[in-house]
Amino acid sequence: MAEPQNAALKAGSDRPARGRRQDYVLSRLIPTRWMDNDVYGHVNNVVYYSFFDTAVNAELIERALLDPASSDVIGLVAETGCRYHASLSFPDKVTAMLRVAHLGRSSVHYEIGLFGSSEDLAAAEGHFVHVYVDSQTRRPTALPEALRNFLETLRTERT
Repeated sequence: MAEPQNAALKAGSDRPARGRRQDYVLSRLIPTRWMDNDVYGHVNNVVYYSFFDTAVNAELIERALLDPASSDVIGLVAETGCRYHASLSFPDKVTAMLRVAHLGRSSVHYEIGLFGSSEDLAAAEGHFVHVYVDSQTRRPTALPEALRNFLETLRTERT
């Protein structure tokens, strides 16, 4: 698996340094909601996964690369994960920053950074792997050309 672009380790730690906005390619503003906060006063960890899903799928839907109800090829989640660095809370607006770390024949490894409205360092960083399948048979299939072309624009060079 490709190493994240920000794979430089923090001094004295085996944990990668927090990503910056500039490490990503595309941004999407996602407002938090009152219900996103938990009893501890910050956005609950499960909501971060919803932000990841929104960042990826809203972009594909808006670009007419995915119609969940009628597309012949759809992406199913095969893997996801998150590293939390700092809290987010309502009423902040979260900026979800997106890039593609790996593009396979039928799969895409997305990386998403979540940033507080005025922060340059990620509050959380996660990944989302979609395997694209035939919507009827659910068998893996090659990425449609238009989708592949768009995802290529989100790829970042690895150092």
